Amino acid sequence: MLLMKYVAAGTLLMCFGSAATRAADMVSIASARSVPNLRQPQAAVGDDGAIFVTFGADNAIYCSTSTDGDESYSDPVRVGTVNRLALGMRRGPRIAVSGDAVVIAAVSHEDGTVLSWRSTDQGRTWNGPTPISDASPGSANEGLHALAAASDGRLYCVWLDHRLDRKNQIFGAASADGGKTWSENRLIYKSPSGNVCECCHPAVTFDRSGKLHVMWRNSLNGFRDMYVASSSDGGKTFGEASKLGLGSWKLDACPMDGGYFAAHQGKLTTVWRRELQIFRAESSGEEQLLAIGEQPWIAATPEGAWIVWLSKRGGDLWLAPPGGERPIRFASGATDPAVAAAADGEGPVVAVWETGRGRDTTIMARVAGD
Repeated sequence: MLLMKYVAAGTLLMCFGSAATRAADMVSIASARSVPNLRQPQAAVGDDGAIFVTFGADNAIYCSTSTDGDESYSDPVRVGTVNRLALGMRRGPRIAVSGDAVVIAAVSHEDGTVLSWRSTDQGRTWNGPTPISDASPGSANEGLHALAAASDGRLYCVWLDHRLDRKNQIFGAASADGGKTWSENRLIYKSPSGNVCECCHPAVTFDRSGKLHVMWRNSLNGFRDMYVASSSDGGKTFGEASKLGLGSWKLDACPMDGGYFAAHQGKLTTVWRRELQIFRAESSGEEQLLAIGEQPWIAATPEGAWIVWLSKRGGDLWLAPPGGERPIRFASGATDPAVAAAADGEGPVVAVWETGRGRDTTIMARVAGD
């Protein structure tokens, strides 16, 4: 039987009696002393185990690479610049590895366009930008988007888009050539209440069969609950959206916390926040209370799901390994964490986050498991 208890930090731990996974040392990827105003890290892991970390700084997008399992990272390479780069509160660039291509997506607040850049030499040089969104004038001004790669080299990008009646809905586009070109944009979901939650980022993932899944926080009759829709034809059409979890969150505001999900072991596992609680739920609807906290993120390997979350923004970063191991306090003073793993399950699982303020801000990384 699952045992649960609260600890002084306000985190709810899942205790199964086994020891926590031992983690490697933390590594500083970049600091504001070398790249001023850096923010919002995201990571991806290639099939060869290479780790790619992107982040934004002012109007520039950067990427740093580790080919030695997170022991060291290259100096950040400037990927490109946009006018008024969308940053903050889970905005910022997104990254995915598609075969031999590394692809980064980002949004301009100024013209509301989703753009992508592509590297085929492990992040040393970049081509782009290539437009992903096709509305004119641009309609992705909110800057909230997500990017995923399938094991066969396909990519899919989703974002909040207001081209319909100036109300944010969920749109997406596919790439069949590793990010060289992008398909016509498609409406994935239109809220019957007018718009989806205005300031929560969406999420996207492929499962091992190649099926595509999109998750977002909805806004229906005053409730801010999580929903998922899936596509079996590469994003050309999507099935009916289904609500996650058993409870609902009545809220006349946006929590700016969209959660994340991953496909593994033939199922879709989601993590997200309702009020001050973090829940884990399968796409079929059942839910499990994980912790008191916010900003959860998840990655999956064949062994199961790796989940990170914060006790609070700027607080402790917690990691729950797969297999019922006890969650561990992974870092302190953390904001905007993410965790990433290779699509085929080989190579490291790595967490990245932002810590510090002003000139002391640093992008950190730490391997969670191999």
